[in-house]
Amino acid sequence: MLSCTKKVLPNGLRLVSVEMPHLHSAEIAIYIKAGGRDDTPGKAGISHFLEHMLFRGSSEFASNLELEIAFEAIGGSVNAATDEETTCYFSRVHPDQIAEGIRLFSSMLLTPTLEGLEIEKRIITEEALEDINERGEETNTSNLCSKLLWPDHPLGTPTIGYLDSIKGITEQDLRRYLADHYVPGNALIVAAGRHSPEQFFAACEKFFAGWSGGSAIAPVPANQVQQEPRAMFVKDSDSQVNLQIAFRGFARQDKRLMGLRLMRRILSGGGSSRLHLSLREKLGIVYSVDASLSAYEETGAFAIELSTAPENLVLAVSEVLREVKSLAFEEVGEAELARVKEGYFYDLEYSADSTYEMQVRYGWGELMSLLRTIEEDRAEAAAVGAEELRHMAHALFAPKNLVLAAVGPWRAPAKRAVEKLVREYRKGWG
Repeated sequence: MLSCTKKVLPNGLRLVSVEMPHLHSAEIAIYIKAGGRDDTPGKAGISHFLEHMLFRGSSEFASNLELEIAFEAIGGSVNAATDEETTCYFSRVHPDQIAEGIRLFSSMLLTPTLEGLEIEKRIITEEALEDINERGEETNTSNLCSKLLWPDHPLGTPTIGYLDSIKGITEQDLRRYLADHYVPGNALIVAAGRHSPEQFFAACEKFFAGWSGGSAIAPVPANQVQQEPRAMFVKDSDSQVNLQIAFRGFARQDKRLMGLRLMRRILSGGGSSRLHLSLREKLGIVYSVDASLSAYEETGAFAIELSTAPENLVLAVSEVLREVKSLAFEEVGEAELARVKEGYFYDLEYSADSTYEMQVRYGWGELMSLLRTIEEDRAEAAAVGAEELRHMAHALFAPKNLVLAAVGPWRAPAKRAVEKLVREYRKGWG
């Protein structure tokens, strides 16, 4: 029932239509291939700041309230997100209102007023303060691990920026960033759900054909080389220690990414996953544990996150390192691998019911030159074997790729013990 149609306008703007005629809703998303790593030098957080500012009004809508009301009138609720490499504006709309949704988005992106700059600075400052302790130190373990993985590079900088960089952003900075990155050749519009591709394409051409601009500025490559594990400890007044153990991973086009997706499920994919069983069910030292993966143009990361009482920090680190090291040297059993794959296959099928997941698969996928069908993902996952997984794990979990960040009321003896565990992790790798 699902079909995908693509088109490119004369100005270079890419369009993707994902027909899902059995549904009663549709979703529109506009992607800009620019995110935190594209921040203007000295203006950390400007990509995220601009995303916020586009909601504050346009030539047609005097305020964010007027814009919100306009989207609600077509069954929508407009939202946006900025990550390291992209910015996405999206909204669910009624299928009969696709053209109006495109018109509203064109007003947002093409004619923003950028008014209310100082108010938005205060809002974003409040957001940034959520990850800063009373001494002004970063407490977000994900941000800390990124800094360890990519020091002195935009990928190692919080997407939200820093308090001083947020304070220094001007309207001129925002308009320059718009001119440099918000150009049709650096963008894509996708519609997923029940709609007419012809009407969608026609609306995009009507409201975006006048969009012009040159080539986007290429981001600075992240080519740092790490030779040994790195760790960072930050004191924070909390009842638990927040811990992230991350490994430098693989680039977006790397053929090992499918194995990495399965590895994530093996470690933290549910109640039968290894870290859930060891840390929660066996030891009782966490409430939950999660793993995530990031894949960028030339690098990536695989991260494991958990929170635990200060007295359990050393044991938690020891167990996580033991589990990942075992995957690097021992093959996953046939039954475990089959169970993980089956769960992945079910989730692939479930995703076909989601307009959000389909706009990401076909929209983001086309933008990042990684467009894959559900059937292609299923076939690739089915072909992954235990030996291939072990080789992948051996490359990923190598000691030189390891970074660790612990934030909370940790004690000095525990810090020394964790640092010793990190040093000893290198034993046996050859």
